[in-house]
Amino acid sequence: QVQLVESGGGLVQAGGSLRLSCAASGSVLGVGTEGWYRQAPGKQRELVADISSGGSTKYADSVKGRFTISRDNAKNTVYLQMNSLEPEDTAVYYCNADLQTENTYSTYWSNYWGQGTQVTVSS
Repeated sequence: QVQLVESGGGLVQAGGSLRLSCAASGSVLGVGTEGWYRQAPGKQRELVADISSGGSTKYADSVKGRFTISRDNAKNTVYLQMNSLEPEDTAVYYCNADLQTENTYSTYWSNYWGQGTQVTVSS
């Protein structure tokens, strides 16, 4: 079964750093755009950053200059390096990816979400 498995969340003081990882497992033939989203209590889920298969990146204004998204295509893994963390960054962070998989008859692309990992930044 194809799935995205996240790791790296936790509790950190303001100004600290965390690195999130998200690995695609199962019968994955290809990986398209990958991204990180977050959802704080009482708020809608928002895009934090994404990266295309060609390496083009996009960031939310609130994290520009502090967060860096990267990917390792050989490992089907995407990372989010978070520096200078602020209490406002506290949220559940979700990995998202377009993955190419297969069944008996064909290959196809689908969008997947990870289970989420909690990031808490204390002031």
